[in-house]
Amino acid sequence: MFSWLRMALIIIVTIFLTRFIPFSDFFQNVNTLVHELAHAVVTLLLKGSVMHIYLYADQSGVTYTSYTNNWMLIPIALAGYMGSALFALLLFYLHARGKGSFGLACVAIAAGAALALFVRNDYGMAWSAGFTALTAFIYFAAPSWLRSGYYLLIAFICLVESIISPFILLYLAVTDPASAGDAASLSQSTFVPGFVWAALFCGFSLWCAKIAVGYLFRRSGSGIQISK
Repeated sequence: MFSWLRMALIIIVTIFLTRFIPFSDFFQNVNTLVHELAHAVVTLLLKGSVMHIYLYADQSGVTYTSYTNNWMLIPIALAGYMGSALFALLLFYLHARGKGSFGLACVAIAAGAALALFVRNDYGMAWSAGFTALTAFIYFAAPSWLRSGYYLLIAFICLVESIISPFILLYLAVTDPASAGDAASLSQSTFVPGFVWAALFCGFSLWCAKIAVGYLFRRSGSGIQISK
């Protein structure tokens, strides 16, 4: 019970603090990018095709894919919210293991690869290019304290957004099911109501967040500082 209360307190405080950070909207799109990339990766693993990804200034996004069998929509649709929750968990795991530099490199490479391969709308391309350039600069040129702070900023924003976004989806699934994105797609494919899928995403994101917050209080033999 204590771990859940600790997680809830940290998430609430983080939500409050990140809304006052200048340009926080810019960094919130990292979660959107990861969400859409998760759809794309699972599509490719199933030997489907990814036409393009669009990212928007309101932190929404869409991935256009094609696949051969209708059942493939289920794992592809599941990948978005679950992928972003797992990615946030990974960032905190790497931080606890003293592998923040590797995590920062992964974030920059993911954004750069998305720009090169999939992102095709004007805003999405501009954001991906800007974020990749900024992250690469921080990685190579910033002092260690700034790299660490930048990494934790991304990690906490990804964690918060990975929780907020499925709860927004749950609200939409209850009030306007047709506009509930992945939950609506899953509902059409499985005949399970969209709000059930949305609730599943909420529960999964909270479970990942609980583990991620636990890593904040762990120390590995290699420490928790980002180093190169």
